[in-house]
Amino acid sequence: MDAELFPRGRTRVAPGAVHVPRWLPAERQRALLAACRDWARPPAGLRTVRTPGGGTMSARQVCLGRHWYPYGYARTVVDGDGAPVKPFPAWLDELARAAVADALGPAAVPAEPYDIALINFYDGDARMGMHRDSDERSDAPVVSLSLGDRCVFRFGNTETRAKPYTDVELCSGDLFVFGGPSRLAHHGVPRVRPGTAPPELGLAGRLNITLRVGGLDAPGG
Repeated sequence: MDAELFPRGRTRVAPGAVHVPRWLPAERQRALLAACRDWARPPAGLRTVRTPGGGTMSARQVCLGRHWYPYGYARTVVDGDGAPVKPFPAWLDELARAAVADALGPAAVPAEPYDIALINFYDGDARMGMHRDSDERSDAPVVSLSLGDRCVFRFGNTETRAKPYTDVELCSGDLFVFGGPSRLAHHGVPRVRPGTAPPELGLAGRLNITLRVGGLDAPGG
């Protein structure tokens, strides 16, 4: 991947929120991209998410394990083709657990397995408004991996979508983990930087792979 004049170090953005640059080596990035391309194919493939107010999200999405829709989870693509959601592979759970251990320490790794992935594709014009990942029943840390174009990732506070927040540039291969007191912090993507993906990756746009523990297998989940 492209060299950097000033290598970036890991940063504690907030209590329980850590940015680890270049966490995924080049070969792991290519393998994850190939898997994302397979998951994006129908049925239960990449879709445009429609909001309750009748609008649409500019980032398109595919889910694994459970299908997310505003504001809940289902076992089928209830707002799309109705197909069963694709399974969540065990190797993604292993990847998520390794990420949490590296970013937050072994004590932060949850006892329950990671079982949900939300994969968002951003073209150059896509954005993501400030929101909280609050539809899960587990408080396990959220693991976020970036592939492709760089973006501005805005990480805020738990009370409001407004300031205070911190803007972080996420590049291909970067890891961002947030849990503990930051688990329900508002966050979003106000800007993608088109044409900044590593050329050898072969991706135009940005993929964000977000891994979560749903805690939804209890009665009523």
